[in-house]
Amino acid sequence: MLFLCLAESMRPVQPKSEELLYLLLWSVDMLERPTFRNLTESFESWAYRKGLMRQLGTLEKRALLERNPAQPTDRVYRLTQQGRVHALGGRDPQAQWSRRWDRIWRLVLFDVPIGENSRRNKLRQYLRDRGFGCLQGSVWLTPDPLNREREILSGGPVNPTTLILLEGRPCGEEADADLVNGAWDFPEINSRYAQCLETLERFSTISLQDQRGPTGLHQWAKQEREAWLSAVAMDPLLPERLLPRDYLGQSTWRRRVQVLDAARQKLLQFEP
Repeated sequence: MLFLCLAESMRPVQPKSEELLYLLLWSVDMLERPTFRNLTESFESWAYRKGLMRQLGTLEKRALLERNPAQPTDRVYRLTQQGRVHALGGRDPQAQWSRRWDRIWRLVLFDVPIGENSRRNKLRQYLRDRGFGCLQGSVWLTPDPLNREREILSGGPVNPTTLILLEGRPCGEEADADLVNGAWDFPEINSRYAQCLETLERFSTISLQDQRGPTGLHQWAKQEREAWLSAVAMDPLLPERLLPRDYLGQSTWRRRVQVLDAARQKLLQFEP
């Protein structure tokens, strides 16, 4: 059926490669280190045993990392823009918040027959992953143009009783804030950002001079990553004019940048 075209998903990055990509972002991009360089002659043998070279190769094939093509033996890996966005959770928060909105809402309405629950769930997951908000089980909302959805569906048979895409404005007394609060669970989103903030504040308790410092730093980095991705995965990252007044996403992002910069300073001063 036509609506199934929307439920197709991208091949995910394997967990180990995902963590490596985030590590590169955290230690390289966010900490103002422009490259990831092999500094020892034994790097290749160590990386081979750990499976690192295989992960790097996978990320390079998917255009998430890059090297200088003019130097086949180059051992300097750089995050591509696509890789940076992927490590952030699939979207650049600042770019999302600052995007313009034309004050037009887009809706996806569908009717999946009884007995096809798995297909219904796939479609809902697709819409959720794309940042749509759920007004009702089969009515989903977004402030963004449906270019990708129209492209996916182009050339197929049109059946408005199965799936329909709409654009417009509410004609009653509904305010944009009412639609936002009805379509997205911002109390839960804020709760996840609050947990992320708590994790960020724990960085101040880590001392690299302590014997357990490196292990503690690694554990903290993993927890920080999980907390951030948990929050941003649920957050539609709406244009700024649509954000609720008590929204914690932007303040969490600013604090995150500050803490990661403090981590950079601490690492620069570290003497093993």
